[in-house]
Parts: sequence; C-alpha cells; structure tokens
Amino acid sequence: MSATRILAIDQGTTSSRAIVFDLDGSMVSTAQQELDQIYPQPGWVEHDPESIWNTTLAVCRQVINQVGNNIAAIGITNQRETVLLWDKVSGRPIHNAIVWQDRR
Repeated sequence: MSATRILAIDQGTTSSRAIVFDLDGSMVSTAQQELDQIYPQPGWVEHDPESIWNTTLAVCRQVINQVGNNIAAIGITNQRETVLLWDKVSGRPIHNAIVWQDRR
C-alpha cells in the first residue's frame, strides 16, 4: 500500500500544530497545543526549547495515531527568526529560545 497522507507541522509563536491532509488536499486530522510565552524582562520574549520540542512531538504523535503511519510527505513551518542555541556535543539547549518578537 502506498502512502496517501501529507503531514503539515506548524511550530508557531503561540502553539504547535499538526495537520494531516489526504492527497486531494482535504484535512483528515488536526491537533494543537498551546506554547507558553516567557517574559523575563519588559520587551524580552522567550520560549522553553523543551516545550517547543515536546508540544511538536505530541501533536505529531496525536495525528499519526488517528490516521496511521501512511505519511507520504512532511511540510514544516516555524516561527520566523526565533533563535535557539544548543551544545554541539550534548545536543541540549543552552538557553531559552529568543523569540522573533524580542526587543533586546
């Protein structure tokens, strides 16, 4: 059986979302989880990188559990110019992600 679904992943500023479409472009399944904003100082906006990963993973798992694993392709969108640094040895984040809305 050939794959017949397309998974769209939208990791946005306020939420992580996954949508599965069939090959005709009809939506088959969707899941979304909110993402908390962190404001350490006025004008600063950050996200917890683990929360970005965990919410994205959770919504992808949710839609795949609903429609099966016959995914033919994946499309990904993300949060503009949000910046994240990680340790090259461990792969772990060094700091919160600096969100594109940040004014520092």
